[in-house]
Amino acid sequence: MKHQGVATVISAIFALLTAYPTIASAEKILRYTDHEPYGNMRTQFIKNVFFSEIEKESQGRLKIEAHWEGDISGSYNALSTLGQGTRADIGIVVPEYTAEQLPLHQIFKSFPLGPENGEAQVSFFHRVFQQYPQFARELGQNNLVNLQFFLGYPVGFFTRQPDVKLNQLEGTKWRTASFWHQSFLRNAGGVTLAMPWNDKITDALRAGQLNGLMVNLDSGDDIHAQRAAPYIHYSPALWLGHVYLLVINKDTLNALDERDRLAIRRAAETTEKQLGAALDCGLASLTARLENEGAKLHLLSRDEQMEWQKATRYQEVQEEWARQQESKGNRDAGKLMHELRLLLEANAREKR
Repeated sequence: MKHQGVATVISAIFALLTAYPTIASAEKILRYTDHEPYGNMRTQFIKNVFFSEIEKESQGRLKIEAHWEGDISGSYNALSTLGQGTRADIGIVVPEYTAEQLPLHQIFKSFPLGPENGEAQVSFFHRVFQQYPQFARELGQNNLVNLQFFLGYPVGFFTRQPDVKLNQLEGTKWRTASFWHQSFLRNAGGVTLAMPWNDKITDALRAGQLNGLMVNLDSGDDIHAQRAAPYIHYSPALWLGHVYLLVINKDTLNALDERDRLAIRRAAETTEKQLGAALDCGLASLTARLENEGAKLHLLSRDEQMEWQKATRYQEVQEEWARQQESKGNRDAGKLMHELRLLLEANAREKR
């Protein structure tokens, strides 16, 4: 009997050991790619909230192997890298960098003004992505599925002189990246100059080759633009319309167990609930630090915001873009643009 008991224990141990590779293989490693270095508000939020929630909700079956600062893929080829799914499974795609492949996603940045705080912006994008399948379809055509969206800080106008009137920019030279913003600045009387994104922009501001820079506040801070152009006009309502899509390769997603797909969905819901407050808190922290470092921040009044919006003639710019898109076969462009405009206008009325 004693020998039989020992044999039973040995058999149980052997069964456990032989089962271990099967248990271990149940863990799925998802390789993540991001063009930005780890450490800013967005990347920390993704790692500390979204990734943690995925691992928690999947009970450890899903693990994220994060690669930052373009280690796997840069910003301009992330869409194709993730669509292929061989080097990375999930990652950040910025629609602005892939305008040909994601034309409808360009619409958001065509609005000079948007919801006036992080919570309202998150709510807007949630509603749009739930209500309009065109955006998911556009990603699907690139073999991608959106898991979660993230938003950036609002636009800031970094200028060399105080009291710049944004609706009266005649004789001034500006640098901005977005084709929408270039049109807005020109319609307001400014001249736009093309320059690579690096610290030389700050040098050009300091030398007077540029009068101003139109960019999201954190990007301006990244190149220390405030040291050469310390007068900053901003408002949370200058929302930028810049969305970061955290997407997954469609084949990778389909290969996951249903329970893991549901775990990702629950992680996204938890993350989205915290995103608006994180944006507002981060913006308050950033603007306070800029002021402590000597920048002169001017929060645009509602009247100043409306003057800027009028000067941009944004609806004319939108209509021309829609005509071009429809000539390329994107028949939804004009209709979708109009419906999103109505949504934003309704949002603005509710806030007044």
